Amino acid sequence: MSAEVLVVRCGLVAYEEALVAQRWLHAARLEGVVPDVLLLLEHPPVYTRGRRSDDGELPMAREWYAMQGIEVAETDRGGRVTYHGPGQLVAYPIVSLRPYDDDVHEYVRRLERVAIGALAEHGVGATTIQGLTGVWTNERKIGSIGVHVSRGVTTHGLAVNVNNDLQPFEWIVPCGIEGCRVTSLSRELGAKQDLDAFAETLAERFAAIYEREPAAATPAELGLDSARLGVA
Repeated sequence: MSAEVLVVRCGLVAYEEALVAQRWLHAARLEGVVPDVLLLLEHPPVYTRGRRSDDGELPMAREWYAMQGIEVAETDRGGRVTYHGPGQLVAYPIVSLRPYDDDVHEYVRRLERVAIGALAEHGVGATTIQGLTGVWTNERKIGSIGVHVSRGVTTHGLAVNVNNDLQPFEWIVPCGIEGCRVTSLSRELGAKQDLDAFAETLAERFAAIYEREPAAATPAELGLDSARLGVA
């Protein structure tokens, strides 16, 4: 087992392109072509529907959301509907859980600890709420988790609100929770935050949880050319 987890900073990536990249990396990880990988990126405005989503979570017509500049995408991750947009840090771990004997529930708990630890280092205390997935501060949701595990290898992951616009959350039922209030690192601290610094902290926390060393890698080094991931 590699002592490293490759951390790939991808910038702003369209959601469908990120899905293609994850599927390619999932297959490569299964074949042992690549070690564990952590993709860190942002998405253009998009609502993603998890496997448990229902139509009531998107109360407006898709055409209305399109007029707001937000697409709607279907996904095979767990969970319900959520929003991604610029200024939100999205982390997609493509890792094998088999060396750790992790099941999906334990993996989700680890992701929650990653987010909580990173937020604490940046001045926001966060916690979990029994019966709910994700990370909360002062009863406001600041981090969402939705994963997919196939043949012991993960895709999808977690998203933490750093500097992103929170208005789009008010146009849906976030994570299927009526009356859910959403916040961000910048809102809690009263000023825009350094997303790059937060991404570095989160990568370090993820590596520590799995007792690995984070090692920077580029999309090109992993074979993720512009056809698979919209960055060079």
